[in-house]
Amino acid sequence: MVDTTTRPASTRVPLDSPLLRGLQPFTGWSTATPYLRDETAKRHRKIIDTLREAIIRSGLKDGDTISFHHHFREGDKVILAVLEQIASLGIRDLTLAGSSLNECHSDIARYIEQGVVTRIYTSGMRGRLAERISRGGLLPEPVHIHSHGGRAALVETGELRPTVAFLGVSACDEYGNANGISGESRCGSLGYALVDAEHAETVILVTEQIVPFPHTPAVIRQDRVDFIVKVDSVGDPSRINVGATRITSNPRDLLIARLSTDVIEFGGYFTDGFSMQTGSGGAATAVTNFIGERMSRRKITARWALGGITAGMVGLHEQGLIERLLDVQTFDTVAVASLAKNPHHTVISAQEYASPLSKAACVDELDMVILSALEIDLDFNVNVLTGSDGLMMGASGGHCDTAAGAKLVIVVAPLIRTRIPTIVERVTTLVTPGENIDVLVTDYGIAVNPRRADVAARLLDAGVKLTNIANLYDRVIEICGRPNTVPTTDEIVGVVRYRDGSVIDVVHAVAP
Repeated sequence: MVDTTTRPASTRVPLDSPLLRGLQPFTGWSTATPYLRDETAKRHRKIIDTLREAIIRSGLKDGDTISFHHHFREGDKVILAVLEQIASLGIRDLTLAGSSLNECHSDIARYIEQGVVTRIYTSGMRGRLAERISRGGLLPEPVHIHSHGGRAALVETGELRPTVAFLGVSACDEYGNANGISGESRCGSLGYALVDAEHAETVILVTEQIVPFPHTPAVIRQDRVDFIVKVDSVGDPSRINVGATRITSNPRDLLIARLSTDVIEFGGYFTDGFSMQTGSGGAATAVTNFIGERMSRRKITARWALGGITAGMVGLHEQGLIERLLDVQTFDTVAVASLAKNPHHTVISAQEYASPLSKAACVDELDMVILSALEIDLDFNVNVLTGSDGLMMGASGGHCDTAAGAKLVIVVAPLIRTRIPTIVERVTTLVTPGENIDVLVTDYGIAVNPRRADVAARLLDAGVKLTNIANLYDRVIEICGRPNTVPTTDEIVGVVRYRDGSVIDVVHAVAP
């Protein structure tokens, strides 16, 4: 017998055999992983000195798509820093896919004017950027407005496939294991970033701190990360809970929250083991201040709560009134701390949260959701995107996602905002169809959608006073008069996508 154990690898493989056709012969243990021959290269091969160099290494080119998450909300410092470097490199005609854009991103308009950004996908916009786009003539194409679940679905189908994802994290290790509960600038959940990390061609972590391996718990994992750039600051966590996620002390908001709690308690789903989500907006977030009292009095425990997690939700969890918190976005620093210390407070991705293409979305299991509205019309259709002046000023968020899945959908809104009607004959922009809205709670009364006679009967049996939406509308007209129609041009500046990707409405430019 011939001893072949010491033969070179090239002589051990019959390269001319048809059985091996198309296969690569072995040429050395580190051919595919040359960095393993150098300890420094092995441990630091992902770490890039500057954003500029990372962008160059990514291969970003004209016409590509760049993506970002909005977990720092008004405190984000990543998007503009990245665009500055991209502009200096002469890269143009990019699609900007930010999970949401806020007032702090107003300077994006400058990069639109330079031709760096020519298309935008986002769940919403606020501030000067939104106003400039709403007035027309800035972007060559309309902004695509999607829900949080709809964004995940667009990424899954490939319509919105990030070429390079720039994901801001407070800390990660040298391989890219990251979470939102370590380091100085902790933002909590990275639920929206997870979708980008999973599907982007190249993932660049922008971090304030690189810590020793292994950095656990890893939400974004090392096998999804290509490059790491250390910067001075990725965001200001103190700016997370401003604007739509503020904690309210407004008496009107608190009244609406109390009335909403009556609907929760007597609407038919307030039973042991129920589930719920409260949306953004002062009255919606204030509901958690009152529901705990009802739960304690009735000796009822919620099995789980979902969505943007607040200090109020954390309080109920730590009292034992909510067993588990499923967190796609953390709304304040108290909730960030809870995510770090409470084992039953866990991160979920936007895909798990609300994608209609997911094999299981959490919103589909919701019993109750509390949502806000900029406008609601006589057919219970809801607008959370444009103001009465026709300017974009809000976000689709998870509104239509949760409304589609929950058993009881409660919209909370004041009847009037600074003499501007909330209840209108026809919403300016349709985001969530009225067939998914069950109850409207205002400071002037509660109206139940005629489709939900069962809910109305339960509330009346419990002694909850009801009116109807037509009466509330008449009261609005009595106080404010009939509002004028906002003059618009033919230019379409926004395309509103329902969660399944279909177009549910468009936004026209406001006339000069």
